[in-house]
Amino acid sequence: MYTNGYIFRYASIMVIIAAALLSLAAMLLKPFQERNRAINKMQGILASAQVKECTADNAIQLFNKYIVEEQVIDPKGNILDSYTKSPKEDAQAFKIDLKKEYYNKAQNKPYKLPLYIAKKDGQTIYIIPMRGTGLWGPIWGNIALTSDFKTVIGVFFDHKAETPGLGAEIAKPKFQAEFKGKTIFDNQGHFTSIEVVKGGIAKLPKEQQIHGVDAISGGTITSKGVDAMLRNVIESYLPYIKNTAKH
Repeated sequence: MYTNGYIFRYASIMVIIAAALLSLAAMLLKPFQERNRAINKMQGILASAQVKECTADNAIQLFNKYIVEEQVIDPKGNILDSYTKSPKEDAQAFKIDLKKEYYNKAQNKPYKLPLYIAKKDGQTIYIIPMRGTGLWGPIWGNIALTSDFKTVIGVFFDHKAETPGLGAEIAKPKFQAEFKGKTIFDNQGHFTSIEVVKGGIAKLPKEQQIHGVDAISGGTITSKGVDAMLRNVIESYLPYIKNTAKH
């Protein structure tokens, strides 16, 4: 017959052993988890630049091939850090936590933002990482722009918990393909962003349709989240765009 003291000691030892094993497993798995997150991040960046051949197996190689510079910029558009060496994932820009930086911005605190510059088929491509809010949680992505910052080369969106068949459609190629060739400035150089239009861009005047895409049917709130994310994030880069366009 086991005493209460024995049972208590035995249970305590087992809890300690289990906690130690879980802690060890977490520590051992952390490098692999961080590597997978980095690869997913690279794939999203390259996907917006229309690098079609990117997979989990070759993402690091292609990221180092196509990304020629990574910059950290401040709210005034000044370049705080520029990194052109390899491996590219060692850059400060790559390590920036967008959630933290946009929280700082919302609190009127100093913040910094990453920017990726790619070279593909002789073309310079500027890639802006994005983060916003959908219906059930965070949404994120990247938008790739031509060297004059006017025309969209491509986008990539993903989400944490949007509804399958509805808001989750933002991660599908069909929705993302709508952005290609759209422009974020009008003919007078005024920032327009890209409007995600409920009911479709046919509702817009013809001259404005180049600045819009069709919203997802049944995914109104997620579509609004994408719309707000595009506008809010790109606005944060306008000082940089203005500074860069001068040169």
